[in-house]
Amino acid sequence: MSSHNHQHAHTIADDIAEKTFQDVSLCYQCGKCSAGCPVRYYMDIAPNKVVRLIQLGFYEEALKSETPWLCAGCQTCSTRCPQEFDLAKFMDAVRELALEKGVEIKHKDILKFHEAFLNQIKRFGRSYEIGLIAEYKMKTMHLMQDVDSGPDMFMKGLLEVIPHKMKDKKSVKDIFKKTAKK
Repeated sequence: MSSHNHQHAHTIADDIAEKTFQDVSLCYQCGKCSAGCPVRYYMDIAPNKVVRLIQLGFYEEALKSETPWLCAGCQTCSTRCPQEFDLAKFMDAVRELALEKGVEIKHKDILKFHEAFLNQIKRFGRSYEIGLIAEYKMKTMHLMQDVDSGPDMFMKGLLEVIPHKMKDKKSVKDIFKKTAKK
């Protein structure tokens, strides 16, 4: 009788589990996350389908999807999940792995938006919409795109002229410093 070494080959799913401290097999594809996602309409595939691609081993297709880059991290999906699977954290890990593996992002503007968003968090401790819009427009040079929606958003109170004051911005900056070292 020979003894076989049944060693598991390290996969993208394992990388995600290490980054998120959760197993992707928790998701049983009920679709509640996708049904409640406020940006689902703009995504190329439903958020739960990105999880399914990872579960089935279609890693390249999952990493090349626009969906993780459009995820707003609003936690709507994570709070709706009956399995308490943190899909927002999962999407963060997928983005991180796509960058680590040098996956070419189809729409460069998505990556520029992501960078601008993180810069606002680093600078102000939270999202500052006008700063985000300004930085994104300068990165992409789409200066006049959506210019007509600005006044309406401002009148509805969706845009703060001055960034919200945060008590402990230093803690947020320290997080960025620690993660930059990795």
